[in-house]
Amino acid sequence: MIPDGVVTWAEIDLDAIAHNVRAIKDFVGPNTEIIASVKANAYGHGLLPVARTALEAGASRLAIHRIQVAVILRESGITAPILIMGHIPPAGVDLILRNRITPTLTNRETAQLISAHAEEPTPVHIKVDTGMSRYGLDAEKAVDFVRYVASLPNLRVEGLFTHFATADEPDLTHARRQLERFQAILDELARIGYPIAVPHICNSAGLVRFPEAHMAAVRPGLLIYGMAPSPASTPPFPIKRALTLKTTVINVRDLAPGTAIGYGRTFIAQEPIRVALISLGYGDGYPRQASNRGAVLIRGQRAPIRGRICMDQMVVEVTDIPGVRIGDEAVAIGPQGDDEITAEEVAAWSDSINYEVVTGLLPQVVRIYKLNGYYPDPYEGVEQWRAYLRAL
Repeated sequence: MIPDGVVTWAEIDLDAIAHNVRAIKDFVGPNTEIIASVKANAYGHGLLPVARTALEAGASRLAIHRIQVAVILRESGITAPILIMGHIPPAGVDLILRNRITPTLTNRETAQLISAHAEEPTPVHIKVDTGMSRYGLDAEKAVDFVRYVASLPNLRVEGLFTHFATADEPDLTHARRQLERFQAILDELARIGYPIAVPHICNSAGLVRFPEAHMAAVRPGLLIYGMAPSPASTPPFPIKRALTLKTTVINVRDLAPGTAIGYGRTFIAQEPIRVALISLGYGDGYPRQASNRGAVLIRGQRAPIRGRICMDQMVVEVTDIPGVRIGDEAVAIGPQGDDEITAEEVAAWSDSINYEVVTGLLPQVVRIYKLNGYYPDPYEGVEQWRAYLRAL
C-alpha cells in the first residue's frame, strides 16, 4: 500500500469525497448545480483525483483560484467548466481562452482584453462584493458593469456571484444583509432585461445555513472533504472525513528526570518517561504551534507532543503506551483504534482553523488514494504530485 521508503503520508478516501458530493447534491436538489471548489490542491487532498471524483459524483463545474491550476486540469483531460475565482493577469488571457476556462471579471480593462482576444462567444462570471471587502466589484456598480460586459463582442455574462463573510458565524445578520444586496442586484438585472443564468452565493456554510439561497449553483469546499466550516454550520446530512495523516515511529528511548526535549528546552521531564520520535514536522505542514499542546495516536492511544516540533520530526511521550517500537504507525489526523484526532483538534492546538490544517500539508507528504474500498495503485499519488510540481 505504501511506496517503498515513504514514512509520512496522507491517505485520501475518494469514496468519502464521492459520498459527500452526492450528499450535497441530494440536499440542494436537482435544479442546483455543484461548483466543486478544488483550489489549494483540493484543500490539501490532491487536485486531480479529487476533481475527477467530484465530477463523477455529481458536481458539474470546478472552481479554482489560479490559471496554472486550471491548465493542469485541462491537460489532464478534464472537460467540465472551470471557473477561475481570482485575478486574471493580462498575460494569462490567452491561456484562459485557449483552454476554455471561465474567467471572473471585476474591471473593464480585463473585460476589454478578453473581448479583444476572444474569437468566439466566451462565458464569463462577474464577482460582486456585497460585504466581504475582498475581491469583487462594488455592489453599487454591478448593474452598470453587467450591461457594459454584455455589450462587448464575444463575451457572454453567464454568472454573477458573491461570497458570504459570516455564514459560518452564529449571528447571521450580516450574511442576510449580503444575501439581500445580491438578490436586489439580480432582481434589477432581470427587470432591465439582463437575467443571470447562473447566480451563486453559497459556500459550504452558506448552503447549510441558507437553503433559500441555493439559486442555480452552490460552491462547496470544506464539506466536500468531510469537514464543517464551524459548529454553527454543521450540515443536516452525514459527511465523511476524507483525509488521514500518518507517519512512522523512528526511535524509542527512555529519558531520566531533568532531561530536556527539543529546541529551547521547552519541556523538561519531571520523572522517568519513555518517548518516541516520529517522522512528522512543520516542514511537512504540521503546525509548529501545536508544540507541547497536541498529540498523535499510537497503538490506539494518545501520545502527547513533548517539546517543540522540529522541521521533519517531533517527540511524543509513550510512557503509558506499552510495546511501542520502531516502525509503528502514528496517526496525526484521523482514526486509530477507538479514538480519532480531527483537523479541528489540530486547529485548536495551533490557534488556527481546519481549512489551514489540511491545506497546509506540503508536497513531500505523499498522497495515497483509496477508491472502492482499496488502494488501486500506491504509486499513483507519487506520480500525480510529480506531474503537478513539474507543471508549476
